[in-house]
Amino acid sequence: MTNAQLYTIVALCIYALVMTAIGFLSYGKSKTLDGFLIGGRNIGAWATAFAYGTTYFSAVVFIGYAGQHGWNIGIGSIWIGIGNAILGCLLSWILFANRTRKMTKRLDAKTMPEYFEKRYGSKGMKILAAVIIFVFLVPYSAAVYKGLGSLFSAVFPGVETWVWMLLIAVLTAIYLVAGGYIATSYTDLIQGVIMIVGVVCLVVTILNHETVGGLSGLMANLSAFASLPGDPHPTTGAQLTNIFGGSSFKFLCFNIMLTSFGTWGLPQMIGKFYAIKDTATIKRGTIISTIFCIIIGCGAYLIGSTSRLILGGVLPEGGIDSIIPTVLMQVLSGGTLGIILLAVIMILLLSASMSTLGAVVLTSASAVAVDLIPTLRKNPIKPDSQMLLTRSLCLVFVACSFIFATQNIPIIVSLMSFSWGVVSGCFIGPYIWGLFSKKITKAGAYAGILTGLLTVGISTLVISLNSGFAAAAAKSPEMGVAAMALSMIAVPVVSALTKVKDTQRVDEIFDCYHQD
Repeated sequence: MTNAQLYTIVALCIYALVMTAIGFLSYGKSKTLDGFLIGGRNIGAWATAFAYGTTYFSAVVFIGYAGQHGWNIGIGSIWIGIGNAILGCLLSWILFANRTRKMTKRLDAKTMPEYFEKRYGSKGMKILAAVIIFVFLVPYSAAVYKGLGSLFSAVFPGVETWVWMLLIAVLTAIYLVAGGYIATSYTDLIQGVIMIVGVVCLVVTILNHETVGGLSGLMANLSAFASLPGDPHPTTGAQLTNIFGGSSFKFLCFNIMLTSFGTWGLPQMIGKFYAIKDTATIKRGTIISTIFCIIIGCGAYLIGSTSRLILGGVLPEGGIDSIIPTVLMQVLSGGTLGIILLAVIMILLLSASMSTLGAVVLTSASAVAVDLIPTLRKNPIKPDSQMLLTRSLCLVFVACSFIFATQNIPIIVSLMSFSWGVVSGCFIGPYIWGLFSKKITKAGAYAGILTGLLTVGISTLVISLNSGFAAAAAKSPEMGVAAMALSMIAVPVVSALTKVKDTQRVDEIFDCYHQD
């Protein structure tokens, strides 16, 4: 066993013990459904801010997006991190946090489908939303497993990837099932601190690497870069140093819009606002969360932009997903300090992934246990039975995500490409307009959901028939952005052509904004 492996195992054991302890210590506060799903609406600024940020950035961002876009686009990919922090975090908190907290409290809504049901008076909309969440978010969590498993396999080449995926699944299941949202919020706080320390140390170390030469050296060396013969992703120094992405400008813009505005309609992100304590907490949380996202997002893409220099322009054997793991092994494998930092980075990426997994699994489980099954049953479910069902479904969804990630089931892998855009494209219009306007009707909300779904579905079908499914998957960012835009347009247009039938009930709902 190498020193890097030994240090990593010790760090993993300490991390696992802390996460497990938090889960069981939070059990007493999560015995009710309200406590399990939204922490009794009493979560503070730091916990909520870090929960938002750590759910936003998983190992997929570091290993997948940062590696791929940093390699292909270069320094301009940092705009994705900036966009995520300003548009996906700061603007989201300013526009939606307080309104979401107040309205969901007035409606006594604990989930996104429940918000739709009570805001628009439609059980059918609740069922449709729950099905969309289940179908597209569980595959998304499988992508998180795959991203993290590839990194651990680089450090422990003799251990199968599925072993690390199983470790992640078991650890996530323990603290999530035991402590629910309260456990995830406190673990996210610890995980967020680890992520900040790890990213700052990693950025400093990589910039000081001999092939990079600091910030000034990075620009100079990238400018002089020339692709090797036979490079499957050839590029030029001018491309890699173009601050606006050069030939990839359009692609960059769509990715910024998808990964930034997409958070405005994702239930696992919006759910953080349900649980926050009060208006003062939101003001502090806005600042904390934005700073967190700037550090993590910009740091990740800055690291990715150095990859061609550190790897000498040679794409690793494992392809795009192996870029960041290979960079880490090359930069941090020498010397005791580097090995210790490698162990910290491993825990950083584990933290990023587990926080995202916990949020996605909790959202998916609640969609079925709280929104789908009770609505379809004739007889109501007792509170204790519903709690048991919710905990059990958390286990089931963790297991399903693990199985999907290890088996490479074609339909599941396909759904991963579209999950973010479809879910946000369906929900963003009805969710946002429902917070701001009394004139939005049930028909308008339905139009927003169906428009988002059909935009991606029809586009995928047409492109697949003409150019193959791979071409459709490559266009998934554009489809997602289009779905979100059309959903935002469809909701007010259809609402203008229909009437709100229960104006008194809607007036009572909107009275919540006059109270704290």
